[in-house]
Amino acid sequence: MKIRFGKVLDGSVNLSSIGAYAAACWREIPVHHPGVTIDEFIIMPNHIHGIIVISGPERLPVLRRRGEIKRTMALPAVHPKSGSLGAIVGSFKAAVTFWCRTQNREFDWQPRFHDRIIRGKNSLKNIREYIRDNPANWHKDDLYVA
Repeated sequence: MKIRFGKVLDGSVNLSSIGAYAAACWREIPVHHPGVTIDEFIIMPNHIHGIIVISGPERLPVLRRRGEIKRTMALPAVHPKSGSLGAIVGSFKAAVTFWCRTQNREFDWQPRFHDRIIRGKNSLKNIREYIRDNPANWHKDDLYVA
């Protein structure tokens, strides 16, 4: 995995221009996605950690009537639903990629992202601490690149 977003020096991240743009895009997520807020986040040299809070209206699945035949979904229905975590992360990644291309900068993302539902205040506290401490622990990270 290539270093794209910056370097860790003395326990803090010095962002590259791509890293600074990614941070700005991350901060703008709530502007583009109603009912979404961001919490703790950190842009690391080759990955990002962040907490996204989705508090919009709950979307219930469409129920079928008994005996109704399930129809094959059209391709657009397979893509992430508007307001979902997949749509939010996808639009963030697209914005950073688009900017990199307009700057003639080579850039690519890993194809997926890792997510976890945070349940409880202790879990939230621990994850926030992990995110804040990530630069200081960079040399121990599975994604560490010297």
